[in-house]
Amino acid sequence: MDVRPGPDPRRAAPEHSGAYLATGLCLTLYAGVLGAWTVFGITQGDGSTWDFVEGLFNPGASPTTQILGPYEWAFTAAFLVIAVLMLAQRRVARSAALLSGFVLLALSLREGVGLLHAAYRHQYTNDPLGSWALATRGLGVVVALVVLFSMFPATERRQDAPQPAAGPDARWRRLSRICGVLFVVMALAELGWAVRDMTATGTDTGRYLRGVVDGSVLGALDLAASAEFTTVGSVLVLLILGGLALRGRREVRGALLVFAALELYMTVRTVVWLTVSDFFNRSFETTEGALSMATTAYGLAAMTSVVVLATGRGSGPYDSRRPEGIRAAAVGREGWL
Repeated sequence: MDVRPGPDPRRAAPEHSGAYLATGLCLTLYAGVLGAWTVFGITQGDGSTWDFVEGLFNPGASPTTQILGPYEWAFTAAFLVIAVLMLAQRRVARSAALLSGFVLLALSLREGVGLLHAAYRHQYTNDPLGSWALATRGLGVVVALVVLFSMFPATERRQDAPQPAAGPDARWRRLSRICGVLFVVMALAELGWAVRDMTATGTDTGRYLRGVVDGSVLGALDLAASAEFTTVGSVLVLLILGGLALRGRREVRGALLVFAALELYMTVRTVVWLTVSDFFNRSFETTEGALSMATTAYGLAAMTSVVVLATGRGSGPYDSRRPEGIRAAAVGREGWL
């Protein structure tokens, strides 16, 4: 009988420690750069540090426009959390790191398309901060490629022994499908509002979609992601992660947690803005206002639910100890995916 304790299923296999370390260091570096831009924006603005802190949750509080936007602030915090988990060799962080890599790569490709236009390149030359902004974009490319090339091969071996029908893995599949439904419904709601806004304002669809993939469409050098990119990107991520969660994919938990937290943060900002603008008192005067309130309430409840379900101990594949304390040595010690 093998009485040695089995390896911790929450930690990465030893052969992947280098990939986790490289990813953690790269995300820490990029988060530090975003943090430096944030500090620079605070020092160059007319407001105080407290104004910035209030502006994190109240869109109308900051007296001046910051260099970075709320999505960048949220991802800065996410990068740091993922980096800490990566350095701690936690498997749950793998999908979150892959999500971060894809987001950074998409932003970099969008900026690369913009640089194909001479006028946009000219702005980088004339802007005093153009070289620093371009260096930040270049670093984003490097970090994205390191993360993706490091994390994609860092898969874990499947456990050959059959899992009990009522075990932690089966429970996670049920919770995962709930998260998937919540994500897909949220994606459809955001897509519906995006189409409605385009129709109401008479926005040209071609130009809108070009703004998703071309950084020069705004006509100004800006490190903050455009509304077109964040809207379409959010819908796509919600649909992709929701589809994977509906299939009960065990490795998607970290990405679900990170993106649900990001969406929850953006929804809280919306709720604060609706409160300070007195929209709550007038929301049910029109059908559109009532639908807007219903969407906001759903987003708040759904994203909170996903965060709770994804962080609950014992609910996921990485939170339960494998029963390897005493078992036949012939069974082997293969890990979880």
